[in-house]
Amino acid sequence: MLVGEQPGDKEDLAGRPFVGPAGHLLDEALERAGIERKDVFVTNAVKHFKHEMRGKRRLHKRPNAYEIDRCKWWLEQERVIVRPQAIVALGATAARSLFGRVITITKVRGQALVLADGTAAFVTIHPSALLRIQDADERQQQFLALVADLRTIAKSMRAKG
Repeated sequence: MLVGEQPGDKEDLAGRPFVGPAGHLLDEALERAGIERKDVFVTNAVKHFKHEMRGKRRLHKRPNAYEIDRCKWWLEQERVIVRPQAIVALGATAARSLFGRVITITKVRGQALVLADGTAAFVTIHPSALLRIQDADERQQQFLALVADLRTIAKSMRAKG
């Protein structure tokens, strides 16, 4: 199970997670990591698109702790239905939702963690973070780090059988 932050503009309009620019990056990262998107359940920690209008554009606004907590029920229901072998939090909002507290990505990235119910959990960056990196070399380096995280997680899951 991959958990993102919240729907973006494209996702909100399509009614499906990760179909916009961040979704395209996620698809490429999954492919390079040897993971088929059809093999993972993809969702978001917050179910609504929080935004502000700038002219005709709807610009993303980060969800607050209250919104993350209010939407946790939905994520928990998805976990009950899907029963994932492992959950990957894509970004700080997803990590906050899964662990119930603020998580510093750089401190736990690459580590196999365990949720309160015993489910394996991992934390990595959200693909949308790559879209905000101006320097092409840095963006590529961070993309490859995301791919490496996904490969490590996939290898860990295959080892568990």
